[in-house]
Order: sequence, then C-alpha cells, then structure tokens
Amino acid sequence: MLSRRAFSTALLTTLAAPLVSPAAAQTASDMGSLAGELPQLHAIMVQRGEDIVLAEAFRGPGLDRVANIKSCSKSIVALLAGSAISQGAIAGVDATLGAVAPSIIPSDATPGVADLTIEDLVTLRAGLEGTSGGNYGAWVNSGNWVAFALRRPMVARPGGRMIYSTGTTHILGAALAVATGDSLLEQARAVLGRPLGIEIPAWTRDPQGFYFGGNEMALTPRAMLRIAVLLRDGGRFEGRQVVSTDWIRASVRPSTRSPWSGLDYGYGWFLSESGFIIARGYGGQIIAAHPERDLAVAITSDPNAPARSDGHFGRLMELLEGPLLAAP
Repeated sequence: MLSRRAFSTALLTTLAAPLVSPAAAQTASDMGSLAGELPQLHAIMVQRGEDIVLAEAFRGPGLDRVANIKSCSKSIVALLAGSAISQGAIAGVDATLGAVAPSIIPSDATPGVADLTIEDLVTLRAGLEGTSGGNYGAWVNSGNWVAFALRRPMVARPGGRMIYSTGTTHILGAALAVATGDSLLEQARAVLGRPLGIEIPAWTRDPQGFYFGGNEMALTPRAMLRIAVLLRDGGRFEGRQVVSTDWIRASVRPSTRSPWSGLDYGYGWFLSESGFIIARGYGGQIIAAHPERDLAVAITSDPNAPARSDGHFGRLMELLEGPLLAAP
C-alpha cells in the first residue's frame, strides 16, 4: 500500500502530462500544482481499501466543515428511497405516486402523474418538463414546489428518456416523507448519519415544509467519503449492512443515459464505462466509488461556478478515469 505522500506524488506525476504544464511537472510532488491547474477545486479525499491515501484542502471550508453538495443530494435521496422500500414503507420501485403519496398531487396536476412510479422518479424518467436550467428560478419562487413540478407538461413518455430535473427528485423526496412519516432530514440521519457516524445538518425546505429533495444538502468531505465507501462496498460500512445489497446492485444497473455528459444513469447515480459510480453536483461536487479498484473519492469545488462536461467536471472526470485508476 502506498503512503499518502507516495500516492500524491504518483498521482501528480501521472497528472503532469494531461493537466500540468512542463514547468509545473518538475514539482509534481507539490500538491499545489493540482490546485493551480484546477482553480475551482476546493478539496479532494481518496480512500483505497481501508487507508485514506490522499486528503488535501486547497481552498474553501476544508475537510471538516460542511460544503453544499448541490445535486449530489439526488443520489442521497435515491439511497433513502431504497431504505424506504427495504423497510416496507413503499411496496417497491413499481409503486405509483398515486398509491404512495396521493396527498401531494394537486387537483390540477398534469394527467398521468399519479401513475408515475418510484422507478420513474429515481431514474429521472418522469417525462415531465424539467424544473432545472431556465425553469429553476420560477420553480423555487413558486408557492408550492411539488405542485409546480407536477403541473409541468408531459414532454416524454414516463419511463422513457432521461430529463434532468431537480423537481423530479423533489417529488420523490416529498413522497418518501409522506410514505415513511419522517422528514428527509430524519430519514437521512437515521439511514446514513448514525450508521456512518456523520453529521447531517438541516437544509433548505420548501413552502410546505418538505426538505429539498434534489439540492442544497451539506456534508463535509469526510462524510462524503464515507458515503463513497458505502457505495464501493455494496451498501456495507465497517461490517454493517446499511443499505441493502439488492438496492445497490439495482442502483448501478444502467436505466438511462444523460444527454449532457453521456454517462449512464441508474437509481440516482451516474455510471462511467470504467466502473465508477458517481454522484455529481453543480460546481464540481463529486462522491465516487470504484468497487473493482477498491477506491472511494470525495471532491468539493466552488459551488457558485459552473462545472460542465467540457470544463471543470470534464477535468475532474479525467482525474478519476486517468490518474486515480492508474495509480498503483
């Protein structure tokens, strides 16, 4: 097993060709070169096996203070959905919104939304016009976020193509709260917080009191890393089965594909061809696991700067798929 310093040096040496200038490559053992070439990067933690081999905070709040994980929240909600099904609060992924949480469906909802399944919601294949992008502002300024999302026109067949929409995950989160009788905060703390030994602070709630189902959660990089380990180890953490193996297996089976990044998408997690399981948040927030290589990774970045697939997120993917996989 490499020491932390040796791993950092090997990582940066591999990074030198694609990401670092020749002059910077001469000081590849200095982690500052990575920070300089990725100016949006705040912190990175890497665990191989049981050993944390890299833990560096270049800027931002650091490793032990919470960061906004943005849309990585969607992947957390997906884990909570699996727990609700395992506990019997929801019959299964084929259960419909009308059966699970009829109370959240407005009387003027788009026809057919009651027949949306948990699987449609967790895979972002609800078919409803998205609330992200240009529609985001109007949505979060509305008086009822769930109703607003359920009134969007149906622009695709439910269960068909992926339509990236935070509103879809927010509907799922509200349904989980109704079905279980516990808020998303209570579920997150019970399902993940206590078993993993991590703090999960309260986050944004909508006008009806539902915790934001697809954005604005806050975790420390160390907490993010523990969730990555959970995914890497098939739902287990320190010998305890925290999330069912069946749910993890289902989560990492491709259900659709992102039209933006080209990555496959399972139950709330992006899936790379190399085998990475990835939660992705605006700005470059990443929780990633690679079971075959025994890797778990947490990355935080500037939450206010875009991180597109042809920009910062693409560079982070190069880091994951190249040096991190290549490092001995």
